[in-house]
Amino acid sequence: MISIDNLKVEFGVKPLFDNVSFVINDKDRIALVGKNGAGKSTMLKIICGLQKPTSGNVAIPNDTTIGYLPQVMNLQDDTTVREETQKAFADISHMKERVDRLNAELAERTDYESESYMELVQKFTAEHERYMMMGAENYEAEIERTLTGLGFVRSDFDRPTSEFSGGWRMRIELAKILLRRPDVLLLDEPTNHLDIESIQWLERFLQQSAKAVVLVSHDRAFINNVTNRTLEITCGHVTDYKVKYDEYVTLRAERREQQIRAYENQQKEIADIKDFIERFRYKPTKAVQVQSRIKQLEKIVPIEIDEIDNSALHLKFPPCLRSGDYPVICEDVEKKYGDHTVFSGVNLTIKRGEKVAFVGKNGEGKSTLVKCIMDEIPFTGNLKVGHNVQIGYFAQNQAQMLDGELTVFETIDNVARGEVRLKINDILGAFMFGGEASDKKVKVLSGGERSRLAMIRLLLEPVNMLILDEPTNHLDMPSKDVLKEAIKAFDGTAIVVSHDREFLDGLVTKVYEFGGGKVTEHLGGIYDYLRAHNATSIDEHLGTLAQQTSQPNSTDKTALAADDAASSSKASYAERKELQKKIRKAERAVSESEDKISKMETRLKELDTLLCDPDHASDMTLINEYTETKNALDKEEEKWAELSEELETLMQQLD
Repeated sequence: MISIDNLKVEFGVKPLFDNVSFVINDKDRIALVGKNGAGKSTMLKIICGLQKPTSGNVAIPNDTTIGYLPQVMNLQDDTTVREETQKAFADISHMKERVDRLNAELAERTDYESESYMELVQKFTAEHERYMMMGAENYEAEIERTLTGLGFVRSDFDRPTSEFSGGWRMRIELAKILLRRPDVLLLDEPTNHLDIESIQWLERFLQQSAKAVVLVSHDRAFINNVTNRTLEITCGHVTDYKVKYDEYVTLRAERREQQIRAYENQQKEIADIKDFIERFRYKPTKAVQVQSRIKQLEKIVPIEIDEIDNSALHLKFPPCLRSGDYPVICEDVEKKYGDHTVFSGVNLTIKRGEKVAFVGKNGEGKSTLVKCIMDEIPFTGNLKVGHNVQIGYFAQNQAQMLDGELTVFETIDNVARGEVRLKINDILGAFMFGGEASDKKVKVLSGGERSRLAMIRLLLEPVNMLILDEPTNHLDMPSKDVLKEAIKAFDGTAIVVSHDREFLDGLVTKVYEFGGGKVTEHLGGIYDYLRAHNATSIDEHLGTLAQQTSQPNSTDKTALAADDAASSSKASYAERKELQKKIRKAERAVSESEDKISKMETRLKELDTLLCDPDHASDMTLINEYTETKNALDKEEEKWAELSEELETLMQQLD
């Protein structure tokens, strides 16, 4: 289908890759792997034509269509979710216009016996048949199935895309690409913004509906479930393994052992040749043999060994105080924002030493409960943090709190204690800060690099309870292995908010599921939890959650209550009229507050994007604005909650 022949890409003195050739066939499911910076994303850009190679050729048949999802893209804000997704069917829309135009022309004509009329009938029939063959009548249903599979609910379909975060808008772009059904799908980290349920839906789609797929992902479970072939970029070359990722790891280890043995034999051969040359260089009787050995030495092609995987590095948290037996106890904990209940009736007990996972769809309250545990937001009910509990908390925004004037090495050296200081370079290397990268100043790092650095700092702090919110988003597989082993060996307690099944597998022994305003405990690991849902059909389970979560909003409730009040006999006409006047005033106040919150949230997203850019990461003006906006948002949310309660009280008076 697509042929890559003798590809070479140069950005500097040393080629990124050279002499690369392979073929993408129909029904191939390819995992493109390699360390960060090996050229995986570059390869995808070359295949889809966004970047030109230094030399070589990419041959794509004229009738082959390609769908490409990059890690970062520019997104538009002038449409609703449904309208944006419908762009995937632009060809069908144009065809429908042609069919309607031909149909209207047929209705106007009366020369039924003429040759031109018969030609028009044939043209209309051909266009209509083609229109129907493309599934034109079903594309709206296909849009709904795809958006629902990627985590949207029906009430989201007519909302402007500008109301959604960057992660949700990336899901819209993914939906558009999948709906076009291209011959080849190129996906660069497609699971970064998906929860577990959406990842499983995407797996099933790629297994059942996709044609050829080439994907880059650090989610091991995802690529194992989807792919049947692995292309590894290493040492500037591509090695083709006709197996899925787990089998590739085994074959790669065997191949590396062979490389090492071959390298050692070659080094011995080179040493013997050099020794012969040095011994007989100045003997005239050996001149011919010496020249022969010199030519032999020049012809030897050095054997390269694949880059060493640092996943074998073991980290251990520094010793700390022993915490109480129960670091976290929740009794009937509830969190509301006005009428909206995030969760209620939360009862959970986490014992010392337990490793637990918080899972569920985005927006169901996982991070909210974490903030309750950290005492960052108010709530109702009893939540006790145990005796001597020292919390180490990792969240994405902590990366902005690093000192921009320090180097990467200095940042870690300042917190490292004892023997671990001797291993700082090894630790930095395991988290992709090897070599000259350790000398970079923090202020020039990208948002992802800062997140990784913040994670390393946390690994070296003496705490007895870890709370990690999406810790693997910016880590490659070797780095995730290092982190996972460190948490498994950690003597304390850990709460992990994550959608990465492979990372959670073997790490956690209890899963708390967030959904429908409830938190449900599941004993066992992440796959025990998933199997329990699959036994009753995970799709049915998600449908139930969607019904539970798609409750009427506050405006709908207001309208319903107002209708009920109209027929109520508890108040006189004049009193009811005055009460309805107060309700309308309260509704306006709530609406105005919601508008302010929406604008501040939008600005925070803009500032967050700017601060993730190395050029702005240390801009104190932006940092101060971010802090001030965040504080104003907190106050406005409290005000909104008070106004909503006031509105609720007025509504109750109409009952």
